[in-house]
Amino acid sequence: MSRTKRCLVVTLSLVLAGQSVAADVGDYDAAAAHVAQLSKQGVGKKRRAKNVILFVGDGMGIATITAARILDGQRKGQSGEDNRLAFEEFPQAALVRTFSANQQVSDSAPTATAMVTGSHANDSALSVGPAVAEDEADASRVAPHALATILEQAEARGLATGIVSTARVTHATPGSNYAHTPNRSWEYAGQLPATATLQDIGAQLVQRQRTGNGIEVVLAGGRGYLTDRGTADPEYPDIRGLRRDGRNLVLEWTGAQPKSQYVWKRDDFMKVDTKNIDHLLGLFEPDNMQFETDRAADLAGEPSLAEMTTKAIQMLKKNRKGYYLMVEGGRIDHGHHSGNAYRALTDTIAFSEAVRAAAALTDPKDTLILVTADHSHVLTISGYPARGNPILGLVKAPGATGPTLDTKGRPYTTLSYANGPGFSVIDGKGDDGPREVNPGRNQNLADFDTTSPDFHQESMVGLRGETHGGEDVALFARGAGSDVVRGVINQNEIFHIMRRALGF
Repeated sequence: MSRTKRCLVVTLSLVLAGQSVAADVGDYDAAAAHVAQLSKQGVGKKRRAKNVILFVGDGMGIATITAARILDGQRKGQSGEDNRLAFEEFPQAALVRTFSANQQVSDSAPTATAMVTGSHANDSALSVGPAVAEDEADASRVAPHALATILEQAEARGLATGIVSTARVTHATPGSNYAHTPNRSWEYAGQLPATATLQDIGAQLVQRQRTGNGIEVVLAGGRGYLTDRGTADPEYPDIRGLRRDGRNLVLEWTGAQPKSQYVWKRDDFMKVDTKNIDHLLGLFEPDNMQFETDRAADLAGEPSLAEMTTKAIQMLKKNRKGYYLMVEGGRIDHGHHSGNAYRALTDTIAFSEAVRAAAALTDPKDTLILVTADHSHVLTISGYPARGNPILGLVKAPGATGPTLDTKGRPYTTLSYANGPGFSVIDGKGDDGPREVNPGRNQNLADFDTTSPDFHQESMVGLRGETHGGEDVALFARGAGSDVVRGVINQNEIFHIMRRALGF
């Protein structure tokens, strides 16, 4: 067995029937070797990182970065094109190929798995190798294929760890850090087959908390996925928990480690004294957190992604050995799926502000910050609009007195989607999307405010939900160990960049 394979066979007390597990090696060795080669080719002094922060903009493809950059600049009174998002100031960058073990265009589960385990996985799989079937719910059969994550390896070495997301905590990207399951949809008890011995994703989060000193910080949505049907939500009393096993995993999580605190609204979150607690669980919605556009209207108040990132770093930096933190802008993806560019882009801007906060709180001499996406979306930026033309508006050429018209004499927007729900103005939730397939394709956009938060861009192919895109995504890096971030890499190499930087 090669050295890298031996490194991968990490004997951790994982969540699968209490067994130690080994990983499907797959292309793990090749990815590790390529990162080592990039390191040898690098110039300048190479520093080992004490801390690693992985930022994942879910669905933040390059077109999304460009459009968000322009929107952010235009909100500041600029033309927007030469604006820079926070991570665009980072000195290192690369392109990342996002294929999975069985797909050209990937789901969030295998892409997140590649980043946190170093191995490619199948569609729907969270941190298990491609040899296990998607419907396999026998823990003893899943265990041999579990892939040790960067979070689990950090925990085993005494580092502090944290997960922050605007999606629910059991969603694909956060879940990939601590859960091992062939089906990302098995988030709570009642979703698995009746004969299953494999634990649901929520239960695996609690089991992770009982291993060693547990995860120090978990901030996200999804409290309904951790509570049972008899438990009323504290913010929305008419909403009940989803679990069908009678367990309250919030209480189990806080009871698993001493000096643990749980919060569910912004005021209590902002009052958290990080000096007097060792573990913090914050769940701010029954499901996913609000879009940034809608956050101010939330009943109980929700912290911003930047505020959650700040609090997480304050908690984690207490550990002298260092920390690993994953921060996800999870709702960029949801805005795109409903064909709602406004919400996708404003969540991208909020994501950029979280990166800015992390950069201000950390020293590049000892902290590696990586910013990337798990996959792209089919957002397009087209036409020949004049510089400074509203990025959410109709295409208007330089010097023109009116918008550019298509072959049927109608204006069109700069932003559109290759597929998706088409054109519709709905009530603002965005995540659910229009219910008809491609409604109103022939409506005249001159009759609508295309810059409205509730406007849904046109699509070429009518689908109930817009799909992911398969092109490369960007990776931006700053700090210790960032010298290897260059060229074109496979997505699973991100894991090896982090692992190498931390000296694992």
